[in-house]
Amino acid sequence: MIDAFFVAGTDTDVGKTVASKAILHAMAHSGIATIGYKPVAAGCEETESGYRNSDALHLQKAATVKCCYEEINPYALITPTSPHIAAENDNVVIDFSKLTQALDHLKKKSDVVLIEGAGGWRVPISKEDCLSSWVKQEKLPVVLVVGIKLGCLSHAMLTAESIINDGLEIVGWVANRINPGTENYAEIIKMLTDKMPAPKLGEIPYMPRIKRNDMSKFIDLEPLRKRV
Repeated sequence: MIDAFFVAGTDTDVGKTVASKAILHAMAHSGIATIGYKPVAAGCEETESGYRNSDALHLQKAATVKCCYEEINPYALITPTSPHIAAENDNVVIDFSKLTQALDHLKKKSDVVLIEGAGGWRVPISKEDCLSSWVKQEKLPVVLVVGIKLGCLSHAMLTAESIINDGLEIVGWVANRINPGTENYAEIIKMLTDKMPAPKLGEIPYMPRIKRNDMSKFIDLEPLRKRV
């Protein structure tokens, strides 16, 4: 199995954290030592322990290897907006070398590091660069999360094309039903299954308060197990 992979989304609010937790839960049930890594998180709240992001906290809780918060979220930005704006507001420059050092550290502590992105594939982290440049630098395999809604087919295919054009491999994709009223769900899934250049890892149904649930049963780890 791969020792680290990047979870990308077709857009913001498509369920990257939901899918990431489902994968972490499935790996936990398989006895795999995991860490969830959120390199850049915008929209953090001040707590007694410092600034914390809810998605990063979900990853921290779902992982089997316990780490302190600062290990799994090097850049905790305050403003809930695009990371490049949040970083500018916080007078922070996101340094790729810091992200890499944290990743290398986490790899030594676990079997698999699941890295959750921010926003969509081309989310900017400065006026000059995007988080995808770091993923490309690290040559990370990618799991793509598709939020099932009207328009998701175009978003999914365009995102997949962009990832592949960056020279990276998509090792799996996850369908997350974010809109229970979306019509023609089965037809959408069939089209994605035909068009995505990677196997489907699972379909996550719409559920209220889904982040509180164990979602391991919705994920098939076999395609990831075949990766070395």
